[in-house]
Amino acid sequence: QVQLVESGGGLVQPGGSLRLSCTVSGNILSLYVVDWYRQAPGKQREEVAGISKSGYTNYEDAVKGRFTISRDITKNTVYLQMSSLKPEDTAIYYCHANGPLSEYWGQGTQVAVAS
Repeated sequence: QVQLVESGGGLVQPGGSLRLSCTVSGNILSLYVVDWYRQAPGKQREEVAGISKSGYTNYEDAVKGRFTISRDITKNTVYLQMSSLKPEDTAIYYCHANGPLSEYWGQGTQVAVAS
């Protein structure tokens, strides 16, 4: 059973930065696509950024140039560096791993952007 644990959320002022971490049980980052999703109150969950098995990255248009996804395979961890944060980035952020046979979700971490 793969487990994903997110951390790093919190309250930040507009224009500020946060780094989210997703630590994965087991050495799976070279086998799984890992994505960050977010869900704001009253809205559907949406994909924010993803990193493929080979390290290719992709971003949702609203976060391009502000967010960076990366990974440290030696630490079994995927990061989401968020900069120039806006109030509309407020949401619960979830880590998601999609593998050959199954997919897994973390429990989420809250990000709030407010003055």
